[in-house]
Order: sequence, then C-alpha cells, then structure tokens
Amino acid sequence: MKRLYIIILLTGCTAIMSFAQTRRKSASPPKIQEIQVPAAGLYSTQELERQRKAVLEDIELTSKLLNETSASAKNSLNRLNLLSQQLLSRKKMLALLGQEIASIDTKIKTMSNDINVLDKDLAKTKDNYAKSMQNQQQEHRTAQYKMLLILSAENLSQSYRRMRYLREYSGWQKEEAGRIVKKQEEIAHRKAELEASRKEKQELLAQREQENKKLEEEEKLQQKEVRDIGRKQKDLQKQLQEKQKQANALNRQIENLIAEDIKNSEKNAPPSTSGPAPDKPSASKPAAGYVMTESEVHLSKDFAGNKGKLPFPLSGNYAIVSNFGQHQHQELSYVKTNNSGIDIQTTAGAEARAIFKGVVTRVFVMPGYNQNVIIRHGDYLTVYSNLSQVYVKAGDVVATRQSIGKIFTDTEKGNETILHFQIWKERTKLNPATWIK
Repeated sequence: MKRLYIIILLTGCTAIMSFAQTRRKSASPPKIQEIQVPAAGLYSTQELERQRKAVLEDIELTSKLLNETSASAKNSLNRLNLLSQQLLSRKKMLALLGQEIASIDTKIKTMSNDINVLDKDLAKTKDNYAKSMQNQQQEHRTAQYKMLLILSAENLSQSYRRMRYLREYSGWQKEEAGRIVKKQEEIAHRKAELEASRKEKQELLAQREQENKKLEEEEKLQQKEVRDIGRKQKDLQKQLQEKQKQANALNRQIENLIAEDIKNSEKNAPPSTSGPAPDKPSASKPAAGYVMTESEVHLSKDFAGNKGKLPFPLSGNYAIVSNFGQHQHQELSYVKTNNSGIDIQTTAGAEARAIFKGVVTRVFVMPGYNQNVIIRHGDYLTVYSNLSQVYVKAGDVVATRQSIGKIFTDTEKGNETILHFQIWKERTKLNPATWIK
C-alpha cells in the first residue's frame, strides 16, 4: 500500500513540474493593480463642438444676409446690425474654441498621467513574472525539491492540496502572461488616443487663428460702415424717425384692437347667474380684462406653460437684428431704438408660422408693416407683421407651426426679408425672446 502511495505522489509531481514559487513567499498568487480610466466625454468636448457648429451656422447665415443686403442709405443701419450680430457670433465662436482647447489640454494631461501609471504597473508586472520564471527554472534544476514538497505531506489529502496549489500557480503564470499582453495593448491604445487629441488640438488652434483674422477683418469693416453711416447721419435719423412713427402707429392699432376684443368679450359674456356651461367665462378674470371662456382659460394656461419652449415664428434660417425694448446703439451714440417686439431677418421666400395653437382675430394692413396677423391664445396674443401674403382670415383656428403668410421681401433693399414679431398679454407687451427657443 505504501508503495502505491509513493507511485501516486510521483505521478502527481510529474504533472506539475511547471510551478514557479513556493509558499515561503506567498500563500496565494499576487494581484495586478487595476487602473481606473476616465469615461469618454467626461469633459463635454462633444457638447462644446455641437455649440461651435451651431454658432458657425449662425455666422454663415449672417454672412449670406450681409451679401444679399446692399450697402445703401435705406438699409445701412440694418447692415450694421447684421455685422454687429456677426461679430458677436464670431467672438462666441472664439470663446467656444478656447473652451475646447482647454478641455483637450486637460484630457491630454489626464491621459499622459494614466499612461505613466500603466507603464509603471506593466514594468512591475513584468518584473514579478520574470522573477517567478527564474524561480521556476531554479526549482526545475532541483526536481528533488518538488518531489520532496509533496512527499513530505503527512497524508494523501495534504499532498493533493499541495499539488492543486501548484497547478493553480501554474495557471496564474499563464494569466499573468495574458494580462501583460493586454496591458501592452491598452497602453498602445491610450497612446493612439493621446496622439489623436494632440492632433485635434493643433487643428483647433489653427482654426482659432483663422477666426481671429476674420474677426479683425470684420471689425475693420464695421468701423468703415460706422464712418459711412456717420456721413449719412441726417438721412439715417430721418429714416429712424419715420420708422418709429410707423411702429407707434402699429402699436396703437394693436391696442385698439385688443380694447375692442375686451369690450366684445364682456358684451357677449353670459350673465354670471346662468347655469354652468362648457364654455362659460372664467370668474377669475378681472372685469377690465378680456373675459375668457373655459376653453380659452385652458389655452392660456397651455401657452404660459410653454414659455421658453415655443417654436420660432418663421421657417428657415434667421438672425435677430433688433431686440425688444429701448436700446442705445452700441456703435452709433445718436441712434436709439424702442422695439415692441423683435425683428427677425431671414431669406427671401420664408413664411411666418404660428408659434402656438389659437384663433386668428385680425388681419389688417399698416404702412411700413404691410399685412399683419393677430392670433389669440386665451388672454395672450401673438402678432406677425410685414407679410406680403396672408394664408388665413379672421376666425380661423390655427395649429402650432402652421404657416400663416409669406414674409415681405424688399427688393429695393437687396431682398431684405424681415418679420416683425410681438407677444402681448392683455394690454402688456412681452419680450418674445424669453418665450421662443
């Protein structure tokens, strides 16, 4: 029986001659240090790139509008406004490029640090693996030691455990070799990413330099146009006075129409003692205001709930050339404007679109603003001015984004196409820029 036991042990020794290290150094195989790699997109470079592309589209549109708008006395101020918008977009572009470059610099620094850590970890792993192989070679030269390790076991169970450990250690060595290869591949991949980021940075730096040159050229052009407008100051002031007179007339007309709507709503409202009806007036409305039906109350709440999310009031590309409220022109100290809405320049053929569902209450003509459309959304109203054609009539129910007319194109001003857009609540003018997206 003892002879059989020795034969079994010798057979086991022969099967595991590839062990590397004894339990004097470690009771279990050592573990490789894991490296945490930052997730892709951590620095929002994709979002910065998306914003930059959007600004680039704005610049391209403004450039197109500038090319279409001739430098004449009739539209010199509008050209200057477009150019100012172009400069703002160009500066925004430069700011975004700077953020992208800074983000890539941070990314490059992080990747460089990661690669250094990976290189150190790889060197340590290789060193441990080399030592294990050296120990294994030494122990191969003393095969008696291997046999002694197993034969010195107190019983067959202990001998089996020692043989299993040696087999596991041999497997660990193979895994270590595989992990070294993977670590080398990971380092190569990270270095390729690093090189790509460096190349991207160089491209962005070159683009920033080009944008700086364009900005300088546009600033010189702006200064030239300011000088040219200065020589036409009297004509320009006369034009502005006429335009302001037309704008005041438009506002008075809108106010009168709103007053008529309020009067009619009060006149047509059923008595408060009447039984409940699906379209009865809202009891919460002040007597001096527009008396809404139940459906109009819901419509008004829906309109208010979409503040900041309403679609733009026209099709195609656009640039806002005049903002809401009173403004001192940043380049011309003698030019002051007071806008009850916003002026949006677009390309010839563009159409005005309803920003929300509602009912057309008025279609009328005003000097300087051609045809105009008012749409009621409960106690909110939207006004679309300077239309050459109108597709709707008073009483029509319109849907969100429905085309309501074609925007007038002034051929005498180089196909200048501008929509004047307003939002009112009762008799109060609101800033459209805070309502549309």
